[in-house]
Amino acid sequence: MPDPLTPVLTANWGDERAWSYVNYSRRGGYQALRKALAMAPADVVSMVKDSGLRGRGGAGFPTGMKWSFIPQDNPKPKYLVVNADESEPGTCKDIPLMMASPHTLVEGVIISAYAIRAAYAFIYVRGEVLHVVRRLQQAVREAYSAGYAGKNILGTGYDLEIVVHAGAGAYICGEETALLDSLEGRRGQPRLRPPFPAVAGLYASPTVINNVESISSVPCIVANGADWFASMGTEKSKGMTIYSLSGHVANPGQFEAPLGITLRQLLDIAGGIRPGHELKFWTPGGSSTPILTAEHLDVPLDYEGVASVKSMLGTKALQCFDETTSVVRTVLRWTEFYKHESCGKCTPCREGTWWLVQILSRLEAGRGEEGDIEKLLDLCENILGRSFCALGDGATSPISSAIKFFRDEFEAGMHTPAWEMFPYERSTIFVRDTAGAGA
Repeated sequence: MPDPLTPVLTANWGDERAWSYVNYSRRGGYQALRKALAMAPADVVSMVKDSGLRGRGGAGFPTGMKWSFIPQDNPKPKYLVVNADESEPGTCKDIPLMMASPHTLVEGVIISAYAIRAAYAFIYVRGEVLHVVRRLQQAVREAYSAGYAGKNILGTGYDLEIVVHAGAGAYICGEETALLDSLEGRRGQPRLRPPFPAVAGLYASPTVINNVESISSVPCIVANGADWFASMGTEKSKGMTIYSLSGHVANPGQFEAPLGITLRQLLDIAGGIRPGHELKFWTPGGSSTPILTAEHLDVPLDYEGVASVKSMLGTKALQCFDETTSVVRTVLRWTEFYKHESCGKCTPCREGTWWLVQILSRLEAGRGEEGDIEKLLDLCENILGRSFCALGDGATSPISSAIKFFRDEFEAGMHTPAWEMFPYERSTIFVRDTAGAGA
């Protein structure tokens, strides 16, 4: 059987000092930039559009189309903003990418900024990952020293300033308009749209906001061509992408494969569920997407395939849980996160997540009350589609889907604590080795 993995973005991760400019250049780094600078900016946009690249941050919006929305007749400056505020529970692709090969992102930033005719680019990184911030800053300095950033790049007359900005650590700043407010020095809260960022984004100027993986995919498209990229993936979901496999898996990690691969195939590569156990449920795109079960192992992991089973591909964070796991406890932990990270701007999210936690806590403790399950579903229905941004929607998705597939566990929460039915020590992944303790 041929290897279904297609390492492109991850091809150099195993190299010695993969993050260095020397190693990146040795592998042909920045040659795509030279090629792009010899093209008209509009032709670069067309190439990305023709490739079929869709946003890798979760929504899956066509990247080239997003770039084409920038009004070039607007006299205000244009900005490129990279959303590197990876915070979704279970998601782990952008941070490893920036750590292992920051120059892949930096080269993508320069090409993308050139394509939309931006003179300023900002990389907004989650503040807690200081090691990633430092590595990116070093890569940007090396790009400046090599003449790939700053004034008159490679003698073409194109100028670009790149700023690595560390956020203060708020999940809500992963929402693009909240990110813009934070970047401007204000409290990170979602903006009312319209106007959309393409017209009035950063500093009320035309702005493109893209995810790290989206921008990092641009150099390989320019280097190899739109047809090469479009030859991978499915009809409507083109290219390769990074899947994060975690949880009760024998060998978790990042796996780069064409869109449309299945979880069954990825589990085969990763050695399957941990020995002696079987898959119970999993998330296709992080904790804010509706959960799926073992019956969905052969669903194509592309935007259309996952949508066909009423879930979302999201960030491709495949969290796998075996039969030792309490569904009630799992969704409670996720909901506690969303309650804590709500910016509080809108009532459905601010109040709704609080009430969801109260009811789920009762059910986890075996103190559920009559009508609690219906109340949970009613709360989810009143939050969904009524909150200011997608955080509220994301908080409801795992709950309503968990009740759909595992209602009996929620009903058991009326009389039996979750920790009696599913002792938590059985679910732990890391077992402490006490051999020789005290010796």
